[in-house]
Amino acid sequence: MPESPAAVTIGAYDGVHLGHQALLRDLTELAEARHLSTVVVTFDRHPASVVRPDSAPKQLVDLEQKLELLAACGIDRTVVITFDKERSAESAEDFVKEILVDELAAKLVVVGEDFHFGKDRRGNVPLLNELGREYGFATLGVGLTAGGGGAVSSTRIRALVAAGDVEGAATLLGRPHEVRGPVVHGDGRGGPELGFPTANVAVGADIALPADGIYAGRYLRPDGSSHVAAISVGRRPTFYEPESAPVLVEAYLLDFEGDLYDEPARVAFEHHLREERPFGSVEELIAQMQRDVEATRSLLSPENG
Repeated sequence: MPESPAAVTIGAYDGVHLGHQALLRDLTELAEARHLSTVVVTFDRHPASVVRPDSAPKQLVDLEQKLELLAACGIDRTVVITFDKERSAESAEDFVKEILVDELAAKLVVVGEDFHFGKDRRGNVPLLNELGREYGFATLGVGLTAGGGGAVSSTRIRALVAAGDVEGAATLLGRPHEVRGPVVHGDGRGGPELGFPTANVAVGADIALPADGIYAGRYLRPDGSSHVAAISVGRRPTFYEPESAPVLVEAYLLDFEGDLYDEPARVAFEHHLREERPFGSVEELIAQMQRDVEATRSLLSPENG
């Protein structure tokens, strides 16, 4: 049985960006006026990863971060639905009856005006309006929020991230783009050979990484501490053939000594410093890394702010 009548929104909510946040504020205000609880219905993976896996987009956040961000928006409850082949074959009408009506007792449904759901994407705002008359809920379709010269959307933010424009992505996310993963052992070259020991962060294959390059940002530890970091995303072309090397995320924490192995890391990208490129010698690479670290310090260290 549902806990209480609810105002509900449905969507992938990838990134929980400024557009999503605006819709959630609308949901909350409307819910308060109607004495309803607020519920976000989202999915354990992007539906495209099941429906069209070959062209599914990389994700801006993993499920853990998405739930944290939704909670920070003041939502009473988030319902995570397993999206699998069976769910993808479910009709829009059955989804509404099972989830919105029977499970959540929805009295108000707020979605983006271009929202689609259900088998063959037949579900949309007009269908929700029609079913709402039958089941007793109202539907509101909300237009996209504008920002930075266009509509704020996950697709647009992914394109900015992929181009290395982490500053542009941050203006639409409302925060720096962040990736997460455990710190794993690399090839051991950073400290002994180069003098810059790095945390090699194993990021999920479905997560959107910035373009190969060097970035200034922050490394956030499980204890809540935040460390200014010079971050490399790339294939280490000075040492490996780029075509055969995996993409690595490596963070050098400024003025830090300690063991980071196996701890869960959060890496936030704030500024793009330069593109990745091969160097003619290790000495040239080290000299450039020193410049990268000083650029990072200049941009982000408190004493230089």
